[in-house]
Amino acid sequence: MPEPTKKDETPNGQPEEGVAPVSNGPPPLPEISLEVSPPQDDDPAPTAPSPTPQAEDANSPKKLSIELPNDSVPAMGRKDSVWSLGEGQPPEELEKPIDTPPLSTLLIEKPQSATVSVGGDVTFIAKVEGKDLLRKPTVKWFKGKWMDLASKTGKHLQLKETFDRLSKVHTFEMHIIKAKENYAGNYRCEVNYKDKFDSCSFDLEVQESEQGSQSIDIRSAFKRSEGQEDAGELDFSGLLKHREIKPDDTPEIDVWEILKNARPDEYEKIAFMYGITDLRGLLRRMKKIPKEEKKSEAFAKKLEPAYQVDKGSKIRLVVDLADPTVDLKWYKNGQEIRPTPNQRKYIFEHKGTQRIMVINNCTLNDDAAYSVAAGDEKCSTELFVKELPVKVVKGIEPVKTTVNERIELECEVSEEGAQVKWMKNGVEVPTGVRSRYRVKCEGTKHYLVIDDASREDTGTYSIMATGGTSEAHIQVDLKPLKVYQDLQNMTVMLGQPIKLQCEIYPGNVPGRWYRNGQLIQPNDRINIIHRNRVHRLEIEASSLHDAGDYTFVPEGYSQSLSAKLHIIDPPKVHLDSLNFPDNTMTIVAGNKLRLEIPISGEPAPRVVWMKGERVILESGHRVRAETYGDQTSLTIDVTEREDSGNYKIVLQNEAGEASASVKIKVVDIPDPPDAPLVPEVGGDWCSMTWEVPKYDGGSPILGYYIERKKKQSSRWMRLNFDLIKETSFEPKKMIEGVPYEVRIFAVNAIGVSKPSEPSKAFTPLAVTSEPTMLVVDDVTDTTVTVKWRPPETIGAAGLDGYLVEYCIEGTDDWIVSNNELTEKTKHTITGLTPGTKILVRVKAINAAGASAPRTIQHSVLVKEVIEPPKIRVPRHLKQTYTRRVGEAVNLVVPFMGKPRPKVTWLKEGKVVDSSDVSIRNTDCDSIIFIRKAERSHSGKYEMTVHVDNHVDTAIIDIQIVDLPGPPQSVTIEDVWGGNVALVWTPPKDNGNAPIIGYTIQKADKKTMEWYTCIEHYHRTCITITELVVGNEYFFRIFAENMCGLSEKATQTKKSALIVKEGLQVKTHEFEDHDFKEAPMFTQPLINTFAIAGYNATLNCSVRANPRPKVMWMKNKIAIIDDPRYRMFSNQGVCTLEIRKPSPYDGGMYTCKAINDLGEAQVDCKLEVKGGFTFYELMQRGVPLHLIDQYMSETKTVEQEK
Repeated sequence: MPEPTKKDETPNGQPEEGVAPVSNGPPPLPEISLEVSPPQDDDPAPTAPSPTPQAEDANSPKKLSIELPNDSVPAMGRKDSVWSLGEGQPPEELEKPIDTPPLSTLLIEKPQSATVSVGGDVTFIAKVEGKDLLRKPTVKWFKGKWMDLASKTGKHLQLKETFDRLSKVHTFEMHIIKAKENYAGNYRCEVNYKDKFDSCSFDLEVQESEQGSQSIDIRSAFKRSEGQEDAGELDFSGLLKHREIKPDDTPEIDVWEILKNARPDEYEKIAFMYGITDLRGLLRRMKKIPKEEKKSEAFAKKLEPAYQVDKGSKIRLVVDLADPTVDLKWYKNGQEIRPTPNQRKYIFEHKGTQRIMVINNCTLNDDAAYSVAAGDEKCSTELFVKELPVKVVKGIEPVKTTVNERIELECEVSEEGAQVKWMKNGVEVPTGVRSRYRVKCEGTKHYLVIDDASREDTGTYSIMATGGTSEAHIQVDLKPLKVYQDLQNMTVMLGQPIKLQCEIYPGNVPGRWYRNGQLIQPNDRINIIHRNRVHRLEIEASSLHDAGDYTFVPEGYSQSLSAKLHIIDPPKVHLDSLNFPDNTMTIVAGNKLRLEIPISGEPAPRVVWMKGERVILESGHRVRAETYGDQTSLTIDVTEREDSGNYKIVLQNEAGEASASVKIKVVDIPDPPDAPLVPEVGGDWCSMTWEVPKYDGGSPILGYYIERKKKQSSRWMRLNFDLIKETSFEPKKMIEGVPYEVRIFAVNAIGVSKPSEPSKAFTPLAVTSEPTMLVVDDVTDTTVTVKWRPPETIGAAGLDGYLVEYCIEGTDDWIVSNNELTEKTKHTITGLTPGTKILVRVKAINAAGASAPRTIQHSVLVKEVIEPPKIRVPRHLKQTYTRRVGEAVNLVVPFMGKPRPKVTWLKEGKVVDSSDVSIRNTDCDSIIFIRKAERSHSGKYEMTVHVDNHVDTAIIDIQIVDLPGPPQSVTIEDVWGGNVALVWTPPKDNGNAPIIGYTIQKADKKTMEWYTCIEHYHRTCITITELVVGNEYFFRIFAENMCGLSEKATQTKKSALIVKEGLQVKTHEFEDHDFKEAPMFTQPLINTFAIAGYNATLNCSVRANPRPKVMWMKNKIAIIDDPRYRMFSNQGVCTLEIRKPSPYDGGMYTCKAINDLGEAQVDCKLEVKGGFTFYELMQRGVPLHLIDQYMSETKTVEQEK
């Protein structure tokens, strides 16, 4: 069955104009929506109320769309379902207004949209403020979204840029000359400057000239350019690959006729088939062609688009048939209307070719879509039924009545069967089955009936119709009542019967009894009696809940009868519920006590709590009494020992008096003990004692807890977790030297007492261990010098000093050598008798006392020993010691020997002048000091050390260097071309250091500005090249040594004139110098001492030509591919690096240089100090026979020492 058609849909489900119907052919293409509107008409054509295609104006926008098959998403909402038409803008955006971009940051004037006729010119202008710009901004013009117009300039497009220096404004113009139809579209101007960006979009509309489509070749008119004729066309198809144009031999076809007869969804297919690429221009042309209305074959006149009729009236729907013999069917909302003989709702009439359907007595159900089908054709219309308003003819009247009466409200309206609504106080009245309200209707009269009125029915009632309303007020009051006997107030003892009675008129009026506003229902205990005018309430045995305000309310009357019933009961204290033995309550001190005791009595008795003669008030702070409801309570917020005792409770009310007593016992923790005593202290322990607390808190002392802390700390540490029964304890594991304090806690069954006062601070201290490595350092005829190392363990008490004692061998009388403690680890015992033997011991002393003594194992003979002198020259003094003039010289040379050696210094065989060079000698070294060195201080200094007949000497070579003098003479040897040959002699004064090079400078005679030609030049002759022809030059030369350039330079006396070309220069013939020479070491190897485990290097320098082969040897054995050695050779400097040497690496090292002219070698001795163990040598991979050799050599050296 067909679906009913909505009012806003096209009748009979036909698609709108431009929408292709569903066919059984090939699957439809994706939907293409294209709207084309004439540019000259700004106002859209008015749309007819009918959705039929015939009512659409020829100039109104038309849509071409093809629905996607089997796609749940509408094509209008999908970007991927839209086909681009080649102008850089999707078709759904053709008629969409261009959004205004945000406020520009660069553009001060934007290009505006424009309209131009075909063949006309148009100019777009953009201006940029240039005051804040350092350079010209970059401007690009685009058509559509991506086509850059800079590559399309030509006879139809020109771009221009200008800059106004006064206003600082950049102006950019785009000129379009002789516009064509395909130039229309959206354009964009983009401005870039560093990190700033701005853009603006505008439209160009090209209007076509009026001309008939019959004289136009549609295929040539709507083909885009191929790019070969005009590079300035605004068409990006020219960017594609050029193809050869082949002559078209196909016969002429009228494409206009094909398009006119085709469906809109076939336009694109036809355009593609016949080579029309400008589909947009094609649609614009077709829009201007007048559309021929297709006449209907079945209907001469169709139904109107819509009809309107008043409710209750009749309507005639008329159609005129072109063929009267065609079968005609009428439909309502898609369902066929069939005539029935008994109903006169629809009447069908025939008048000639007219077919008429009459609808009588129209109602709202007739408001629908109607259609008529004649053969295969169908036309439709819409019928709207207008309903007339219902008016109130006679309104409702106000009513005033009493309870239980019947109320009936009446209203009359203008139409029978009209729908009305009854309201009460603005709220619709419920009219359901269980509602108190009944509604009835008799013709035009409507009634609202309330059978049993109550006071809640009072209010404003109204009736609402479509054409008016009416309202009235209803007042419902209670009936008056006569009272012969009112209710009386009563006071009854608890448990006695109760009788409440009243007498009213009339007697047949029922009533209800209430207690404190609650309805009383009869039960086994309560009996309600009504006899004639008497109403009585009987309660067998009264209870406290029966007390209150009683009210009798007669039904239907405004009066009520009330009385008060008071139940009284003697007071009583219920101590049985406490479950305390002997009514005694025990509580721990410091806890909160709340003793609640149930009481009874009506009225509520007055309660008084007393302890002895003192009354406990309700407003008390810590101790207070409170009474509420059926219980009284005693509250003690923080119980104390003084709260123990008997407490009395007294109850009083109008029914009597009662009293009771309870006992409260408060137990507490014990008092803290006194501060403990610490009688003895050790290295990491102490002993402590204390006394029992004075008060045990009412419970025996179970034990004690001990805590300790560092004096500077605030954190106490528990020492025992099991209670200690005794009153003494020995803490251990304390840190030596740290002050401690201890305290005690007493514990009973209640808890732990507060801590005692801390003990006096004590510090665990221990004596140090004995001194170590006590040996004799020196012995003379009257003194013995000993030295030792500090103790291995000193402790926190520190070390105050040492005590040295001695005794004569064979006695036990130890004599103190130093009356005061010495902090040094060396001491000389004086005043000894020569030839005696003594024993020496040393003790370490600190705050804890003296340590165990360290005694020399053998006795010492008091007699001086002679030690031959030996000078230990530092490594840096074994070579020439070099300093510059003016620098300080401070040399320290250590030596050994006993007794104290005598030291002398000689320079060049003469005694050193003490006024010029300062010399200071000590027991173990000699210092030579020169405050400000001069060149005269250079030379070899000989140091001699004498001990009796023993002598040792050493030579120190000191070299004081200074800046060199200038070369002695500089002469121009020859001048040819742009070259000058210079020759000079070395300086007379080389500054006491070798000349390492020369610096040559030149100066033009005109300016005499000096420029450096070459630096660090080693020879005494040079050729200066690349001189300027025609200039005359002077030259000067500086000498250079390790201190720098000479202060002055030697200049040529004559100048060198660089003559022009053509002049002949006399050249001299030179013989090549033979630079070949045999190897010669300019710097030999030096005997070296190395430290075991630290890298050592051996250096020497060799000169030879050709370059020699360098070979290193150890003990006459060549060193080849040994990873422990690295060899370097750079500019004649030869280096041997020994990685982490051991004593095994000591020996005689040789450097040998060999070339074709000869060979040379130098030797040195390397001594490595600091030995290795057997295990370390094994780890280093030393062969066993070498390890044995090394171990034996080491023992021999030690024995010699």
